[in-house]
Amino acid sequence: MTQQNIVDTQGRRVSFVEEGEGPVSLVLVSARDLDGDGLGVVAHYLAEEAGFHVIRVSLQTEYAVAATDDLLALLDGLGLDDTWIGGHGFGGTVARAFAAAHTDRVNGLLLLGAEDDDTPLAPAIPVLIVQGSEDTVTPPANGERLQATAPERASVKSLEGADHFFPVTHPIETAVIIEEYLDWD
Repeated sequence: MTQQNIVDTQGRRVSFVEEGEGPVSLVLVSARDLDGDGLGVVAHYLAEEAGFHVIRVSLQTEYAVAATDDLLALLDGLGLDDTWIGGHGFGGTVARAFAAAHTDRVNGLLLLGAEDDDTPLAPAIPVLIVQGSEDTVTPPANGERLQATAPERASVKSLEGADHFFPVTHPIETAVIIEEYLDWD
């Protein structure tokens, strides 16, 4: 079991788990408690098998702006100057907002089940969008529409037969897609 840590950012408590020490860092944003966010197996695989430095963060707020402020405070506290950032569903929307506001801190963006949101993709950073082919919450069309706004730097990968909870039901497949894409970075 990985140790959960808590930091206080602007009066809000932010939980996070840090695994691995590799040269590629990835912050995975969750809108749920880390014990039930569904990203644990994906993160553990990326840290242990792929050799990445992975930080899973729980930002339990309905406001993306507050979440991006908390995320920036956490990255500053960890001394992380730049990183890949991503998340599942709303966590991905927070990652998009963070990347748009802090492009100097983001190496790339990872969206697992992209929400239909007006937040534009940050300029000049690579984007990996992973969708479940049977996802009715964040349907594949969301990822395809988003990819069409930046076709030269955004890629969409689909997990056949997977629904919205593909990070839980297909964790290794999800992690391998991420590993193969980020491995070129």
